[in-house]
Amino acid sequence: MAGEDLLEAYLGWLSGQRRAAAATVANYRRDVAGFLGFLSRHLGAEPDRAALGALREADLRAWLAHLAASGLSPASRARALSAVRGFFRFLARTGGPANPAAAAVGAPRRRPPVPRALAEADALSVLARISAEDEPWVAARDAAIAALLYGAGLRIAEALALRRGEAPLPGSEAGLRVRGKGSKERVVPVLPAVRERIAAYLALCPHGLGPGDPLFVGVRGGPLNQRQVRAAMIALRRAIGLPEHATPHALRHSFATHLLENGADLRVIQDLLGHASLSTTQRYTAVDSARMMAVWRKAHPRA
Repeated sequence: MAGEDLLEAYLGWLSGQRRAAAATVANYRRDVAGFLGFLSRHLGAEPDRAALGALREADLRAWLAHLAASGLSPASRARALSAVRGFFRFLARTGGPANPAAAAVGAPRRRPPVPRALAEADALSVLARISAEDEPWVAARDAAIAALLYGAGLRIAEALALRRGEAPLPGSEAGLRVRGKGSKERVVPVLPAVRERIAAYLALCPHGLGPGDPLFVGVRGGPLNQRQVRAAMIALRRAIGLPEHATPHALRHSFATHLLENGADLRVIQDLLGHASLSTTQRYTAVDSARMMAVWRKAHPRA
């Protein structure tokens, strides 16, 4: 059976047996058809089952190199390889031959996205403009969470994991003990302005919170979840015209980026963010460099 017929059988199995969405089937058609087209040129003939079973890792790496040369991003190349691997698994289940080369070849490494921070004025506007028409305490709660993300660099999950007994309040200079990824703990300083936001929220909160209860609760008194925080941020950015990348996590990015722009040491930022590796924190230098280049292009007479 020729490669084109094998592809149609695979797509029929995806839609009929796996109930894959039409968009998924279309994507797999494009990726696997492109792979088979490359093999026809690479091998000098349309591949059949035997030819597909005889492919080496070098053949698949040549195909991936061809995709890279054509300008396809690492993420798109990884997606195409995933589709081709699925195709080979289908062949192995339907008469073979099995070919381990598809599973053995390494997937393109995806570059982590450069964090997109907010401008300082936009970050401050989030703290100043959070509002709720019917529930002032909800507005105070959302402002306290935003203050922790931008003022202390917490992740959303870290802020929502805090207990009432751990709330950093005015009158204390003790750092906040945060449990991050992998249950790693770090102590972060908390600005007086952040402590005041949390105190304002607790003063208005209608639910009696014991020391072991979640610090941030929903309207009915249950634990607040990340989806609710993101929804509040979407409503806010639409109301005051912030860019689409203005998300709760962007406030944490902004915390790190603005510290770096003002001369903070990278190692200190690493500790504040709770990054296990300095290479993760170094992504923020790309943000700072990008902004520096933008200013240079705008200001330099020969740019």
